[in-house]
Amino acid sequence: MSPTPAPSVGRVPVRDVRPLVECGRRPAKAVVGETFEVTATLFREGHGVVAANVVLKDPEGRPAPWTPMRELAPGTDRWGAWVTPTSEGRWTYRVEAWSDPVATWRHTARIKVPAGIDTELVLEEGAELFARAAAGVPEADLHAVLVTVVRKLRDDTLSAADRLAVALAPEVEEVLTRHPLRELVTSSEPLPLLVERERALFGSWYEFFPRSEGTPEQPHGTFRTAARRLPAIAAMGFDVVYLPPIHPIGTTFRKGRNNTLSPTPDDVGVPWAIGSPEGGHDSVHPDLGTI
Repeated sequence: MSPTPAPSVGRVPVRDVRPLVECGRRPAKAVVGETFEVTATLFREGHGVVAANVVLKDPEGRPAPWTPMRELAPGTDRWGAWVTPTSEGRWTYRVEAWSDPVATWRHTARIKVPAGIDTELVLEEGAELFARAAAGVPEADLHAVLVTVVRKLRDDTLSAADRLAVALAPEVEEVLTRHPLRELVTSSEPLPLLVERERALFGSWYEFFPRSEGTPEQPHGTFRTAARRLPAIAAMGFDVVYLPPIHPIGTTFRKGRNNTLSPTPDDVGVPWAIGSPEGGHDSVHPDLGTI
C-alpha cells in the first residue's frame, strides 16, 4: 500500500530505528530462522492513534508479510516488533508509521456514544471511515465485513449501542489489522541486514593436529589419515575443525620435546616456528600432504 502524499503536519516521525550498525553503513546480522526485534521511536502531535509495522524485504526485494509493531511501554514512544528472515542473503528492513483514523474514531466513539454526545454525528463519521477502509480491501469476503459495518452504522432502526458494537466486533478488528486505513504515512530509510547460515552464529570448535593422527607404520600423520578421525570428532558434538599452521616448520622459535627451547635435529618442532627453507606460510608441510 503506497503512502498518500499529505502535509507534514500530523505525520508520525520515525526515529532511532534499531538494530543499527554504524548509522546503517554496515548491515545488522542474523542467521536463517533467527528472530530478532526491530524497534523505533514514534510520536505525533494531537490525540490521533499511531500505528506502525516493520517491512522486511528478502534479497530479491520481495516484502515479507507486514509485522505490526506495538508500544513496548506505555508513554515511552518506543515501539517494537519481532521479525524472522527465512533465507540467506542481503535483506533490508524499515519501519513504516501512520495515523490510524479508524482506531482514533473507535476510541472517541467508545466515550461519546455511551454518553449520548453527538451520537449520530459520531456514527456517521465512523460510517465514512469504514467505507474508505472497505475500498482498500481486495478480498471479497473481507470487503463484505466492512460494508456491513457501514450499513449498520447508518441503520437508525438499531440502537446506538448496537450500531457501535458492530463496529467494535473482533472480526472487524481482524480485517482492519490486515488492511488498515492509513493516513500521513512516513517511513524510515531501508537498513541492511545480512542473513547467513546458522554456523555463522555459533559453533563448537575442535583444534586438530593432523600430524598426531599417524599409524604405527608411519607415525607422522597426513591429511588423509587425519580425515578418518572426523566422524569421532563429530560424535563428540563438535561441528568445526580447525588446524594449527600446516606450513613447513621453520627454524626460528623452533621447540623440542615437552616445549623445551633446545630442540634436537630429530624433534619435529611446533607448527608456529617460522623460516623454513622448504617454504613459507603459503606452502604445505610435505609430510602432511598437498593442497
